[in-house]
Amino acid sequence: MLGVLAILLTLFSLMYFAYRGVTVLVLAPILAMIAALLSGEIPALHALSNIFMPAAAGYIQAYFPVFLAGAIFGKLMGVTGAATSIAHFISDKFGKKHAIAAVVVATSLLTYGGVSLFVVVFAMYPIGAMLLREADVPKRLLPAAIALGAFTFTMTAMPGSPQYLNTMPTVYFGTDIYAGPILGLIGSSIMFFGGLWWLNRRAAQAAAAGEGYGNHENEGLHELGDDLPNFGISATPIILVFVLNFIFTKIYFANPSIIASYEAAGSKINGTWPVVLGLSISIVFILISMRKFLVNTNKIVFDGAVGSLLPIFNTGSEVGYGGVIKSLAAFTTVKLGIVALAIPSIFKVAISTTLLAGIVGSSSGGTAIALEVLSKEFLSMGIDPQALHRIMLMASGGLDTLPHCGAVITLLSVCKLNHKESYFDIAAMTAVIPLIAVFVVSIFYLVTGIV
Repeated sequence: MLGVLAILLTLFSLMYFAYRGVTVLVLAPILAMIAALLSGEIPALHALSNIFMPAAAGYIQAYFPVFLAGAIFGKLMGVTGAATSIAHFISDKFGKKHAIAAVVVATSLLTYGGVSLFVVVFAMYPIGAMLLREADVPKRLLPAAIALGAFTFTMTAMPGSPQYLNTMPTVYFGTDIYAGPILGLIGSSIMFFGGLWWLNRRAAQAAAAGEGYGNHENEGLHELGDDLPNFGISATPIILVFVLNFIFTKIYFANPSIIASYEAAGSKINGTWPVVLGLSISIVFILISMRKFLVNTNKIVFDGAVGSLLPIFNTGSEVGYGGVIKSLAAFTTVKLGIVALAIPSIFKVAISTTLLAGIVGSSSGGTAIALEVLSKEFLSMGIDPQALHRIMLMASGGLDTLPHCGAVITLLSVCKLNHKESYFDIAAMTAVIPLIAVFVVSIFYLVTGIV
């Protein structure tokens, strides 16, 4: 009983204090020790040094190259103006009539191309705000439009996405980033078209009520300058990431002789390698082809590298906390309770993952904990690993965007709006519709067995 209380108390404390802005770098180790102390099973300092730290370090060891390459790539795409050039090109082609769709498509192309979610938010805000202002669409819908393009299907469902979240299950399930292609495409379609329907409907309701863009002071908008790389050169790094990911995943690392060489060295092919290689080669391409748009290149690369540290250490801390929780006897009771639910196994996977993501306010944090503590149980359920990979990730993109989610707070801050103005539509985009998609895709898998 004390163990269960320790788990619930520390989980809700993590959610509450994260919502209040306390960093998980501090929260996670403190709450892990409190959980150990309250349970009475293990000494608090033993939990910190012998359980928390190895779990956190293991996560950082596995995923640091992905975070590092992704952060530098995103930084370069932003600083050179390539991200802005791509977004502006798409906005121009769609026109004012389809302002919301233009924001969503531009954002999703950047995200699916490997630009990090946070970089996309900063790149899309000025373009999206100007586009909605010209079309007289309420600005309060902008965060939801950006969230639909960045925080949903391109992050969790689209097969081949180079976002680091899509690489996480590869280490545990032996899959690759293209896992569950049919399930992913079905889920992506539901999220994309469902989200666009919702946002256009909300815009039409606002227009009928006489609500326009609104008066917003100190928006921080500026007209886009002409000193940007052209669309062709800007899009090439993203195309390179697509092509190289596919070549490395499906051809090079699928070659029996390459597999045998790694096995002879005592290791296996790591699912994160194609993404790291694809991003790294694209980084070199940007440094060469867009050098005239770069001032003090060393500092830019340094800033990008440093930018990878906080996200990975935040997630690593959450994984360390999960490792301590996993070690408590009460967690086994909770885990067995989830496994014993009288529902299809694939729903157990989805429910447990989205609950963990909601508690820590992070899709990657929830996925990391779920993989660390439940992956063996998931695999023992007889579910196709590809279905596990895709449905688990889609579920992680459900409750992860509760109000305390760091990405949501950042998005609202960049857009200079607040929860009261925009969170309702953000929740519809990033929680309600994705969970509907997870349910539909799970039913489809249960009925057909197709992945």
